[in-house]
Amino acid sequence: QVQLVESGGGLVQPGGSLRLSCAASGSIFSIGAMGWYRQAPGKQRELVATITSSGSTNYADSVKGQFTISRDNAKNTVYLQMNSLKPEDTAVYYCNAQIVRTKWSYGTDYWGKGTLVTVSS
Repeated sequence: QVQLVESGGGLVQPGGSLRLSCAASGSIFSIGAMGWYRQAPGKQRELVATITSSGSTNYADSVKGQFTISRDNAKNTVYLQMNSLKPEDTAVYYCNAQIVRTKWSYGTDYWGKGTLVTVSS
């Protein structure tokens, strides 16, 4: 079994900051790319940011310069530092990871259950 558990969401005022964390646990041989996606009410899920196992990052245009993704490979954890938050950043944020469970396996996409971020005064 593999689990991704997000934490760090909550209510924040416009202009504030939050740091999301997502820890992978269970039967894991290795983890490839990890990332964050979000889904706002009434909208489709969209990419926020991804990071490879070697640290290469990719961001949605809407969050470049505002959000920073990072990871701790020793802890199987990915982070999303969100600064200067705006009401339009309100969404459920989901963690994603490509996980290889054994040395004989291919990578499989896993998702967390999501953490709600609400930006409101």
